Amino acid sequence: METPLLIYGANGYTGELIARRALARGLRPTLAGRNSTALAALAQRLGLPYVVVGLNDPVELERALSGHTVVLHCAGPFSATSAAMVAACLRTGVHYCDITGEFTVFEHIAGQNSSAIAANIMLMPGVGFDVVPSDCLAAHLKRRLPSATKLELAFRSPGRTSRGTATTILKAIDELGGYSVVRRAGHIEPITIGSLNRQVDFGRGPVNATAIPWGDISTGYHSTAIPNITVYIALPSVAQCILPLGGPLLNLISATPIRDVLQGFVRNMPPGPSNAERATGVSLLWGEASDDTGQRVTSRIQAIESYTLTAISAVLVAEKILAGEWRSGFQTPSRVYGPDLVMAIEGTQRIDL
Repeated sequence: METPLLIYGANGYTGELIARRALARGLRPTLAGRNSTALAALAQRLGLPYVVVGLNDPVELERALSGHTVVLHCAGPFSATSAAMVAACLRTGVHYCDITGEFTVFEHIAGQNSSAIAANIMLMPGVGFDVVPSDCLAAHLKRRLPSATKLELAFRSPGRTSRGTATTILKAIDELGGYSVVRRAGHIEPITIGSLNRQVDFGRGPVNATAIPWGDISTGYHSTAIPNITVYIALPSVAQCILPLGGPLLNLISATPIRDVLQGFVRNMPPGPSNAERATGVSLLWGEASDDTGQRVTSRIQAIESYTLTAISAVLVAEKILAGEWRSGFQTPSRVYGPDLVMAIEGTQRIDL
């Protein structure tokens, strides 16, 4: 019996991990995407149904979604692909989930809240590593300090980046130029990339981290209502050396000849981390919440490798939706499933300091 779950972009690196995880959980999702050759080969290997459909064909996309309860959208960059899928879900009454980490996508989908309520569906972007563990950490810190007015989050995932993630990063550089973003007094504000840094201890000694335009700039606010949010990433030392060049360097990267070279490099990258790399990898997260009186709480999370976590968490959320656990409108993972959602993923440890 087929499961009313559709995985779009299933033939991509992360999409295939999610499809395999769903199959291991006893689900039989429909695989979907634009690449007919790759999709057919994957469907044959997994013994699953598939449908070839592009996002630029609304009629065929609606037909593909028909009969399904939820779609896991895995085809990025999501700033270019999510709007068409969200619109199709609103028209067909299908719940929408994706694995984006792009704050602009979260903000756009949050703007569809009223439409989602009217359609009686849930729109929940960010059900992977972006942003389940960090969103749960934000909600946990808010639970520990309800009076919090400032939230700082940081993460470190030292494994290899997938081809799809690298493509998304290049597109974000092109769109944002030399800027990152923070949230101040409830509003998203630009800052020069590399201009805001701090020391973060993930439990292995302090390391340098720099502010980036991560999805929690959006989701952290919707989950906790904390008005001041900064998200940091711990970067390799070589990246730390070039960050002071900030905007000029990133503007240079955005120049057409250099961008074309980088895009060619990305196309020739391996699809993503190997099975062995994923099996031994870890993800480290840190968070601190404080209020106007000076009270402060800090917590850490150590979890499994980020792409493996994405596959597990995405399928976990899909299973919950299929079981009837959902809330209409735009939602974040922790707002519907609570701060402890990430603790259901084997290998996750949370430490309150």
